[in-house]
Amino acid sequence: MFEVATHVAVLLIIAAFFAGFIDSIAGGGGLISVPALLLAGASPIEALATNKLQGTFGAGTAMVTYARAGHVNWRGQLGMGAISALAGAAGAMIAHLIPAEVLRVIMPVVLVSVALFFAFKPGLSDLDSAVRMQPAVFAVTAVPLIAAYDGFFGPGTGSFFMLAFVMLAGFGVLKATAHTKLLNFASNIGSLSIFLFSGSTWWVVGFGMAMAQIAGASLGARLAMRIGARLIKPLLVVTSSAMAARLLWQAFA
Repeated sequence: MFEVATHVAVLLIIAAFFAGFIDSIAGGGGLISVPALLLAGASPIEALATNKLQGTFGAGTAMVTYARAGHVNWRGQLGMGAISALAGAAGAMIAHLIPAEVLRVIMPVVLVSVALFFAFKPGLSDLDSAVRMQPAVFAVTAVPLIAAYDGFFGPGTGSFFMLAFVMLAGFGVLKATAHTKLLNFASNIGSLSIFLFSGSTWWVVGFGMAMAQIAGASLGARLAMRIGARLIKPLLVVTSSAMAARLLWQAFA
C-alpha cells in the first residue's frame, strides 16, 4: 500500500496538514514536509519530488480559497502564472548545476532579512501602497527569478513572492498573500512536471499527504482572510526565521 510503514505514513499525513496550514498563510510549508519525508527514509530526490506533488495540492487549494473570496485578480495574474510555471520547470531542470551548499549559506541571510523587514517595517497593512514597479516589468523580472528558485531549491519561495508583491507591486499584506499562492501554485506545477519524469515520487504517500494539505491549506487561508495582516505578519516572521535557522544548521552542522 504505502511506500513506508503505515504508522510512518500517518505521521507524514499529519505533518502535511500543518505544512499546508502554515504555507497558506505565510509560506514555509516545505520546512515541515521535506524534513519529515527525509526522516521517513526518502532520498533527497524522493523527498523533493513527493513534496512537490503534495505541496501543489496545498498551494492550489489556498489559491482557490483566496480567489473565491475575491482576493485574486485572475485576468491580471494569469500571464504571471504562466511565466512562473515555465520558470519553475526551468529551475527544476537546472537544479543539478547550482551548488546547493552555496545556496544554503546565502539563503538564511536573505530569509532573516525578510523576517526583519516584516517585523520592523512600519505601516504594513492590508491596504495597497505605492506601486514601485509596473506589472509588465514585475512579470519578467521578479516572477521568473523567484519561480526558478522554487524549482531548483524551494525554501522561502512564498516569503520572497510576498516581499516582492508588497515592496514592488504595492500590494497590501492579505492581497499579497493571495497572489503569492497563485504564483507558487504555478511554479509548483512547472517543477512538478519535471520531477514526474524522475521516477522518484512516492505516489501513494504523496496523495495521502496531498489530501491533508488540502484540509490544512483551506483552514489556513480562511483564517488569514478573517484576521488579515495581524496574523500573516507575525507568522511570516516566525516561519522565515525558522527556515533561516534550519538552513544554517544544514550548512554548518
